[in-house]
Amino acid sequence: MTFTPLDWAAILGYLAITLLLGLYFRRRSGRSTEDYFVSGRRVSWWLAGTSMVATTFSADTPLLVAGIVYTQGIAGNWIWWAFLLSGMMTVFLFAKLWRRSGLMTDVQFAEMRYAGKPAAFLRGFRAVYLGLLMNCLILGWVTKAMILIIGTTMGPTMQGWPVFTGFVNWLSNIFGPAFAGTNGQALAICIFFLIPFTGIYVSLGGLWGVLWTDLFQFVLKMGIVIVVAYYGVIAAGGLGPMTQKIEAMRALNGGSDPLAFFPDFSRGFSSEALWTLPVITFVVYLGIQWWAFWYPGAEPGGGGYIAQRIFSARNEREGLYSVLWFNIAQYAVRPWPWIFTALAAIVLYPGLTHPETSYMLIVTNHVPHALRGIILAGFLAAFMSTIATQLNWGTSYLVEDGYRRFIRRNGSERHYVYVSRVVTLLLVVVTGYVSAHLASILSGWQDVLELGAGTGSVYLLRWYWWRINAWSEISAMATSLVVVLGVRSERLSHWLVHRPELFVGSSSVVFAKTALTATLATSFIWIIVTLLTKPEPDAKLLAFYRKVRPQITGWRPIAARAPEIPQTHGLARNLWCWILGCAMTYGALFGVGKLLLRHWGSGTFLALLAIVAAWLIYRELSRSFADTPGVT
Repeated sequence: MTFTPLDWAAILGYLAITLLLGLYFRRRSGRSTEDYFVSGRRVSWWLAGTSMVATTFSADTPLLVAGIVYTQGIAGNWIWWAFLLSGMMTVFLFAKLWRRSGLMTDVQFAEMRYAGKPAAFLRGFRAVYLGLLMNCLILGWVTKAMILIIGTTMGPTMQGWPVFTGFVNWLSNIFGPAFAGTNGQALAICIFFLIPFTGIYVSLGGLWGVLWTDLFQFVLKMGIVIVVAYYGVIAAGGLGPMTQKIEAMRALNGGSDPLAFFPDFSRGFSSEALWTLPVITFVVYLGIQWWAFWYPGAEPGGGGYIAQRIFSARNEREGLYSVLWFNIAQYAVRPWPWIFTALAAIVLYPGLTHPETSYMLIVTNHVPHALRGIILAGFLAAFMSTIATQLNWGTSYLVEDGYRRFIRRNGSERHYVYVSRVVTLLLVVVTGYVSAHLASILSGWQDVLELGAGTGSVYLLRWYWWRINAWSEISAMATSLVVVLGVRSERLSHWLVHRPELFVGSSSVVFAKTALTATLATSFIWIIVTLLTKPEPDAKLLAFYRKVRPQITGWRPIAARAPEIPQTHGLARNLWCWILGCAMTYGALFGVGKLLLRHWGSGTFLALLAIVAAWLIYRELSRSFADTPGVT
């Protein structure tokens, strides 16, 4: 694919807009770390929620979904659809608590909820573990996707840049095969231009700059993926002929139905047939993953950049609405353009060795050349929106919970803003290293999921049970890490070879077994540790209770010592809203899908279910806020 002056104008125009937004918000974000990291807590719900959606809509997402649908059918999307359950729980059970806490990062929660050296250790450890290790792993797989996109779309163009080609060859001689070939050139563009460029506008504009560029980027990205889906389906013969061809391919190859929304339960617990999501994997996704796994953007109980956006909201109501809008857009608005592009790829490119490449094959072969500059600009938006949030979020941990807490406590606000900008640029360097050594996009997803397996239950209960202490979280994180690394160790793997009933099967089956093992072991250990260690001091628990006012059910011993604090009794209503929220969003997701596949009866029923659930949620929220003093 070659680029015309019009293509370059579209790309440069996009880059100019993002840089100008960063420069525009430079003064506003530079006044204090509160302005830099949480926008002075003055953000509207629609802006905060759209920013969350833009962050999770990264360059890797269309490619990942294409690979999942290509190999496991539509049902394979339960790897992320299942997280709606935790997302809606954040909306109705945790968003108001997070906003009420008044924190700047969710890692600060450790020293608000717990006391002493264990709390300080937990805060510092999570700052480095999440802000550096996990954050750079996430940034690495996002960059991996962008390398594939640039290599596919700009390969011939890059060959005509002799100076750049010489520079990349020099990098290859020094750093090895990571910089070899077209992918090496794409890696160089990401490391030496795109990520630093993103780091510059993030360091200038802080969260204000991130929020407004996210809004612009989300609109651009949605337009692009709809265009790609349209041309992909047309190339496959149109919607009706495309689905007929898929049915014929299914009959010929004996696979499961790739158009089904749920796995084929008749094929056995861990079947590896074509277009099959193994039932054991589906059970882990829907029964365990959403509450037991830590994953950015879908943390049990909220957290990460989701909590950051809640902190930035004007009040509790706006914080709740922001996460509600995020979950609706995340699961009911975004998925179908990606899925239909993947279905078109099944027809157009059967037998691909690397299914994740199918999305870009449709872009390069079937989207009109006149749109290629805008298409690439859309992928740049997807890439940079995620990079921007991850850089700002990771920096907030490393500066607020690491540097400011443990290294220099009494610096000026201007000093901490300056350090934040330096740390942002240092994260750029580490990200480049990680992306060069990551195996694949899906492997990055699974690495993060496995490393957080079993820790989620602590994050849920720490708000609702006074007995949770710092050692509960520390033991959960340590056990999950040890179990996952142990299962992957060569010695243990050698022993498991002689135990065929254990960790064998396809990658999705092995992932499910590893995750299940880590969850069971982690949950058992942290519960035992909690019961064997002392509870937090009464003074710390009382201060937390007075500040956050959690549900009275699990805090009665503490509430009895603070009779002046109004008791919170909304758990039953919140759980009902949680059920309604899941019904509304899944109804909209599957209803739209059924209608697009021309299943008019079931599609209409599911759409009506979503509308009724939305009305009931509106009614319950109106009553809830009317019953909560001081919330506007």
